[in-house]
Amino acid sequence: MLIAVLGIIMLVVGIVLKRSPEPGSHFAGIVKAVGLIVVFLGIGLSSVKQIEHGTVGVQVLFGKVQENVLESGLHFINPLVEVTPFTIQTQNYTMSEKDNEGQQQGDDAIRVLSSDGLEVTIDLSVLYKVNPARAPFILQNIGEKYQDIIVRPVTRTAIRDNAVNYQAVDLYSIKRQEFQAKINQTITQSFAKNGLEVQQILVRNISLPSSVKASIESKINAEQDAQKMQFVLQKERQEADRKRVEAQGIADYQKILSTGLTDKQLEYQSILAQKEIALSPNTKIIIMGGNKGNPIMLSDK
Repeated sequence: MLIAVLGIIMLVVGIVLKRSPEPGSHFAGIVKAVGLIVVFLGIGLSSVKQIEHGTVGVQVLFGKVQENVLESGLHFINPLVEVTPFTIQTQNYTMSEKDNEGQQQGDDAIRVLSSDGLEVTIDLSVLYKVNPARAPFILQNIGEKYQDIIVRPVTRTAIRDNAVNYQAVDLYSIKRQEFQAKINQTITQSFAKNGLEVQQILVRNISLPSSVKASIESKINAEQDAQKMQFVLQKERQEADRKRVEAQGIADYQKILSTGLTDKQLEYQSILAQKEIALSPNTKIIIMGGNKGNPIMLSDK
């Protein structure tokens, strides 16, 4: 539109030159013609607006925000309309304890008090985007700095309001996922009222006081030692059971021998053994018990 304004100025200059004496009036026609060309060129260029991919355009006419949104592509619009672009791609807002890791310089982590009165430090990232249909609402009611006005304060407030319901150790361990789900729900509802859509809430890190960390590490070590001792005791019980079964088997075997074998059976087994020895080709001299205790000597000679 600036080009059209420049053309209008040239038309005014042409009119002034026409009323002036020679030789200025001689150039009045040329200036007016050039002015008209510039005016039409400016109006033509102002009537065409290209919206880049990943953005939408919000139209403002004389301070009034138009409801219809321009999507990406080429559009013919009122040359008097001012178009404000809004990105609809996913944006990341990070609050971290580390320098230069988030949008704010320095330590920007969220410090909250847990239900047991301990200070917990939380690093968080919020992935969100602008709802294209609500872009006019954002421009009219919030403005283009919605990160500072909505994203940051709503997120930090949701963290503090929910963290106070948990103990510090629970936030660090067993209830971390539950805590993340609750703040996700709270932030999503607040963002939706202001034309923003939450993509994901990432609890990147939860830091506890050093005294609490030492207590947790001591507890973990104690639990590991208890589990190790339980394993040793279980192994010893199994070994004792094995020995008990083995001893019972030996006792049962001896009992069978003592009650089941007779003198006749033992004498018969002895005769069989002596016969096998006598028939062996390797036997030279065999001494066997004879009748009434008299030994019998056999030789292969």
